[in-house]
Amino acid sequence: MALVGLEELRAAQRRIAGVAVRTPLVPCPWADDGRRRLWLKPESLQPTGSFKIRGAYNRLAALTPEERARGVVAQSSGNHAQAVAYAARLLGIRAVIVMPDGSPGVKVATTRSYGAEVLMVAPEVRDEVPAELVREHGYVWVPPYDDPDIIAGQGTVGLEIGEDAPDQLDTVLVPVSGGGLIGGTAAAIKLTTPGVRVIGVEPELAADAQGSLRAGTRVVWPVSDTYRTIADGLRQPSIGVLPFEHFQAYVDEVVTVSEQEIRDAVAVLARRGRLVAEPSGAVTTAAYLYRAKELGGRVFAAVVSGGNLEPALLAELLAA
Repeated sequence: MALVGLEELRAAQRRIAGVAVRTPLVPCPWADDGRRRLWLKPESLQPTGSFKIRGAYNRLAALTPEERARGVVAQSSGNHAQAVAYAARLLGIRAVIVMPDGSPGVKVATTRSYGAEVLMVAPEVRDEVPAELVREHGYVWVPPYDDPDIIAGQGTVGLEIGEDAPDQLDTVLVPVSGGGLIGGTAAAIKLTTPGVRVIGVEPELAADAQGSLRAGTRVVWPVSDTYRTIADGLRQPSIGVLPFEHFQAYVDEVVTVSEQEIRDAVAVLARRGRLVAEPSGAVTTAAYLYRAKELGGRVFAAVVSGGNLEPALLAELLAA
């Protein structure tokens, strides 16, 4: 498959300008231990609370008038759902979102608030129902990661990091789920800032990407296993087909973090970083704080991919 190139990344950057926020790289003196420095890329500050608006808007804005008239369908546990619903509202497109049972209530409610129709299904069939709806109603399917426009949109995160990079940046940490974010971001980093390493981070309880990179082929985990992690946005059982091509071409390594490390990182980001991060968005900070020996490196940029979490869960993690 053809990899997304710099032309597609730059086109996506122009297309989403004024819709997606150009998030800053925030220095973190509280994480400087004298040997290492950390900057955070807070995608939690996006209008929909996560990086997903980048890819969703890039994909929907590229639809033809005939495709827009048909409406769109997407599946997601929450962040892609909100992004597609929001982008569809901006562009005047009907959106139907398939969400697995157990999705955070705050994400379901917000998706509905943007005017999308939400269908709740069992997690095991979340990827099957959209295809059925496409056949039945003619909707355009907007996948969460396995699409070149989605990957290019998410890759604008990497373009911005490259443009704003602190002196001596040597490592970028990116959460891994279906692979759209890390695939696009890694491509952008490698094409614009050669020599900078890109390391994926995922939960120990959903470590399919680490296994895939090391095996050289896509590894699929049972949904029942990945749903054990608190990081609901990283429960995808396998990396996507097209993202995996980017993954193999551009990603240097994948490290995993424990559930307790994820929980602790959410609290650290709130208390020291003054950022609300959902567990999925906190995994990169967890890796920086607790997996230094595995990472190596001295100057880090870590993507905080989202901040959509239940207030009750945030209170629980802060009280621990």
